[in-house]
Parts: sequence; structure tokens; C-alpha cells
Amino acid sequence: MTVIRQQDFIDSIAGALQFISYYHPTDYIHALADAYRVEESPAAKDAMAQILTNSRMSAQGHRPVCQDTGIVVAFVRIGMSVRWDASLNIVEMVNAGVRKAYLDADNPLRASIVADPAGKRKNTGDNTPAVVHVELVQGDGVEVDIAAKGGGSENKSRFAMLNPSDDAVEWVVSQLPGMGAGWCPPGMLGIGIGGSAEKAMLLAKESLMQSIDMTKLKARGPQNRIEELRIEICDRVNALGIGAQGLGGLTTVLDVKILDYPTHAASKPIAMIPNCAATRHIHFELNGSGVAQFTPPKLEDYPDVHWKPSPDARRIDLNTVTRADIAQWQPGETLLLNGKLFTGRDAAHKRMVEMLAKGEQLPVDFNGRFIYYVGPVDPVRDEVVGPAGPTTATRMDKFTDTMLEQTGLIGMIGKAERGKAAIQSIKKHGAVYLMAVGGAAYLVAQAIKKSRIVAFADLGMEAIYEFEVEDMPVTVAVDVNGCSVHEIGPAKWSGRIAAIPVKVA
Repeated sequence: MTVIRQQDFIDSIAGALQFISYYHPTDYIHALADAYRVEESPAAKDAMAQILTNSRMSAQGHRPVCQDTGIVVAFVRIGMSVRWDASLNIVEMVNAGVRKAYLDADNPLRASIVADPAGKRKNTGDNTPAVVHVELVQGDGVEVDIAAKGGGSENKSRFAMLNPSDDAVEWVVSQLPGMGAGWCPPGMLGIGIGGSAEKAMLLAKESLMQSIDMTKLKARGPQNRIEELRIEICDRVNALGIGAQGLGGLTTVLDVKILDYPTHAASKPIAMIPNCAATRHIHFELNGSGVAQFTPPKLEDYPDVHWKPSPDARRIDLNTVTRADIAQWQPGETLLLNGKLFTGRDAAHKRMVEMLAKGEQLPVDFNGRFIYYVGPVDPVRDEVVGPAGPTTATRMDKFTDTMLEQTGLIGMIGKAERGKAAIQSIKKHGAVYLMAVGGAAYLVAQAIKKSRIVAFADLGMEAIYEFEVEDMPVTVAVDVNGCSVHEIGPAKWSGRIAAIPVKVA
């Protein structure tokens, strides 16, 4: 009879979470490298280069690939012959492992979990509790699939109760344009079909734990209906031309995974959950012999891609930039930012808008300044700040008009597209929106030379910081005229893809 010790399980959970915070799965590295080599869109290729460079830097520096170190999701399968030497239950042990991983002094991970989600939304401080699914199975060991799922991609999840005769492929393809780029493509789509409403969502999430193998699948050909669906969805989604970071390009998804389950004759539940460019998941097994061991990728697993700013990029002095200056910037143009900018996310924006409504003075002066939508990881050793990539900008759309109208703010930096109302506000106030690459947080952090909290320290990672940056890379995503690269880019590339002749075997 296998005996699993409590501390071995806890240490394995903690080790897995630390490991996936800075090591991409090797299959993802190879798949993204292949997509990079064939990409024809300069903007998408540049974004992929940043992600690949960031991946290697994170592996070498043992720091998170993304500032959003995720909500922990664990699928734990326990053999019915296993005996536990433990005083905690399974969920408590998982949470103990999460706590140990996220509070690790050598590589602290960002705590993003808030309790009382419909009320005060207070950060728990250690990223617990995790979401844990436990299953008893035949056997004498324990298997764990564990992921750290970013909020940006999780927020783009979709679910529907289709009619039995409805086309699953058409439904999936119809959802992608509305999902935008906040899920940080290129990544993977997990799809669950069948069961009940909650079962379909679980199938979709569980499917994301699988390895990327779309190239191999296409090479050997589909052997069942699910594999046919995977290929069809992958090709149809990529034909949309959304591309890396939504900038337009050949590759939006690297793979599509599908799990199904028998369902009611009157039903066809379907769920879709995307995995972002910072995909983090791993599988391990315990057999009573001790703590799980994890094998890191080799340096040669990474492609010879080393992103550097283009010599043609326009350098901007944020300390002196004016409205006349920003009026010259063109959609899709690469900028290198220098000087001081403020940060602010959801909680800070909500508080500021409430203060403005009461006629209260804000603690910082945004007049003529830029704000960066980011919640950084805490620094270690000689770091100024930890990984500090952008968060999804659309979550700040509801605050945008107030901020632009009442504070004198002239520019915003985030990831992915803006909604129609925000774009109209940007145009009305002659402001700009710049996009940084999601999934390149450690690379972006190298451009931050000074950092200090200037307001709302009680909000933790959502406090307002002042960063001083040097050659921080961004793309002009919405110009002062309201022209959005996230609209013109995919439209251009979907047309180009449609014009590519179909290869006949």
C-alpha cells in the first residue's frame, strides 16, 4: 500500500508552481518558435520575439514569465489504494503548497486572489484558496495536473447551451472576434462538449493541461471526429487573422484541445477557455518515494531569438511630451518610452473615479501624463520592480472618459484592444492608447529603472506606482483620431489569408 506523506504533497505542489512560474512548457516554446519563423506580419513577429525572449530570460533568471501569476487550479486523482500520512485534507494541503510557493522569498509570486468577491474583494495575501477538483480512481498513486491561470485569459471564457443540431465549429469561430486579444494570443483553446453545464466547463479547463501537438496531428491526419474538429477549428480561427496580441497575423492559436462527455439528448453544452502566451501547467505523480521532481527545459530548446528595439523606433520623453507630439503618432508605430509614468488598475481607477465624483482631489496629478495598467510582482535582490507586464485594458474602459475629461491624462498603456466607447473617448479628448506585449513581463521590467508607490498603498499590487522607464517598448494601438490597430490589423490579415491558395494533397 502506498503511503503519501503530507509534506511531500505540499512540497510537490509548491515546487510545481514555482517551476511553471518561470519555465514555459517545452511544447509551447517549440510551437511558438515554429509560428515565429513563418509569421509574415511585422507587428505580430515582433510581439512573438518579445514573448520568446522573455521566456528565455525568465528561465535563466527564475522570475515569472508574466506578472499575473494566476489563480491556481488543480486536478488531483487519488488511487483508492493510497493511504495518507496527513493531518490536513486534500484541499488544505493544496492550499498549503500554494501559500509556500507564492510567499517564496527567492521568487515571490503575485497574490491576485480576493475574498468576498461580490463585496469588499480583499486580497488574501498568499493567493489562496486554490480551485481544487478531486477524483478517486483505481490505483496506488496520486496524479496531479496543476495550472496557474491568468485572469486575462480566464475572463475570455465562453459557454453556451447549443441545440443538438447546432454546429460546434461555427459557434467557436463566432466567439473569437468578440473575445478580442485580452487573452494574449498566440495560445491554445480548450473546448469541452457535452455533459451538463458545469461538466462542459471542467472539460474545457482540463483539456488545457494537454501538450501542444497540432503539427503532428496534421502530419498524420485525424483518426476520429474530435481530431477532425480540432484541425477544422484551428484552421478557421487562424484564418480570422487576429494574430499575436491581436495585431493581425497568420497565427492566433497554436492548438485546439477538445474533451467530450455523453450528454442529454435535448442538450449540447459547449464551453471554451483560452490559454494565454504565459501558459503555465504541469503534470506530476507521487508514489510514496518522496517529493516530485521536475526537469527544466534545456537552453537549446529555446530558438535563437533575441528581441531588441528597432533602430527606427521613435524615442519619447514622457516628461516633456505634449498633445501636439502625440498627434503625430501613427497606429502600429513602435515607440520607446523614457521618463516617468504612473500605474493604475481596476481598484485604483474605481477609487479615483469615486473621489472625483465627490469633488475630492486625487493624490497624484495626471495632467499631461501617461498611466500604465499594471500590477507588478514584488522585487527581489537588486530588482527595482518584479515582472511588470500590462493587464487587459478593456477593464478600464468604464473609467476612461472620466479620467480623460477630469484629470488631464493624455495617454494610457495596457494590453489588447479598447472598446468602442473608450475609443470614442480617446478621440474626443485627443488622447492615445499604447499597447505593451502581454506575456513579456520580465522583459518589460528591465526597462523600469525606478519604482515607488505614490498612492493607495493599501491596494497592494493594485496601488499607484510611479515608474521611471528607459526605452520601454510599446505600439500605438489607438491614435488621437480613434484609429485602432486591433481593427485594421486583423481585417488586413484575414483578407491576406483568404487570398492564399489552398494546398491540395
